[in-house]
Amino acid sequence: MRCLFAFRRYRLAFRQPLRTAHGRWTEREGVLIRLTAQNGWVGWGEAAPVPGFRMESAEAVATACQAWGETVDLDEPPAIPPGLPTLHNAWWSATSGRAGSDRLVAGTADGVQARPEVARHRASPTNPHEALSQQGARDLNQALSVAALLPSGPACLGVAIARVETGFRAFKWKVGAGDWQDELAILDDLCAILPAGSKLRLDANGAWDRRTAERWLERCADRPVEFIEQPVAREARGADDLLLGLAGDFPTPLALDESLIGAGDLDQWLGRGWPGFYVVKPALLPDPAIALAQLARVDARVVFSSALETGLGARAALECAFAWKGECRALGFGVWPLFADGACDGPAAAPFLRRSDVDRLNPETVWNAVS
Repeated sequence: MRCLFAFRRYRLAFRQPLRTAHGRWTEREGVLIRLTAQNGWVGWGEAAPVPGFRMESAEAVATACQAWGETVDLDEPPAIPPGLPTLHNAWWSATSGRAGSDRLVAGTADGVQARPEVARHRASPTNPHEALSQQGARDLNQALSVAALLPSGPACLGVAIARVETGFRAFKWKVGAGDWQDELAILDDLCAILPAGSKLRLDANGAWDRRTAERWLERCADRPVEFIEQPVAREARGADDLLLGLAGDFPTPLALDESLIGAGDLDQWLGRGWPGFYVVKPALLPDPAIALAQLARVDARVVFSSALETGLGARAALECAFAWKGECRALGFGVWPLFADGACDGPAAAPFLRRSDVDRLNPETVWNAVS
């Protein structure tokens, strides 16, 4: 099927700069794509690489899109140069609803060429896209809890109080952006604010060395910390063995995030029997259906999380979360309002999110806003 193809590169300012272990982040860059068929069908996708995640640049994505021309054939998809996983994701998202069926049905099953490193997983008699789709979508009114994103440093305290008052009971705090001793002192103040039964996630973005990670894990052992996300950088020498060692030595679970971005990373950690959580950012996966089918086969502990994408990409990412029939921990999508232009935001941060909230997100609104 031949379709008109268009893309728009965007650069969107955040309402407030974000501080992480990777530095100060003031704006989001990416590329939106649109496919339009003669019968009126429209497919949308977003390529939103994250700085510091060893990913492609928005410029590289835009250059590849420019080479596709003004029309594409869904049955003979355009070539995607190596090293552009988020462009693979955008194509997957845009084409997965082509037949008007569940968005998680198509992908490789409908002609999108999978990467060589994931193609071998199709040895199973059940196509992973079909397997995920057969789990069925969650009821439109079923609510999934959401974790509120807290800023780094002492600013987290005021934001946490406000989020508690609006009903949040799951929180994600960015650590590793300042002195670790100062942050440890803030941890106790933050825990004192949270109501009984609350869960706190700490996201270090790979900022710590072994000894610092051990100090944090010792402190968190008797505190309401659900898990610590990416305590050490994946590029550190012996990082994989260090992560496994820390996961086995302390009671507070660990979660992988940046360690899951590279080609073959998921295969590696599944093969090594990772005991902790897998933080899945669907917007960063070349083919979310294949990755989620792998995780489902081993009953992995999965936490779905935003990559700070626009509302267009958020809709596709959240559809993955609502299609997942394993245990669904609080969604890491409590990040909006995020952009200075609110038309580009995903669903407003609330303690719970329903499938109907996702369905109300209009990709065309974001498309028009970045024009």
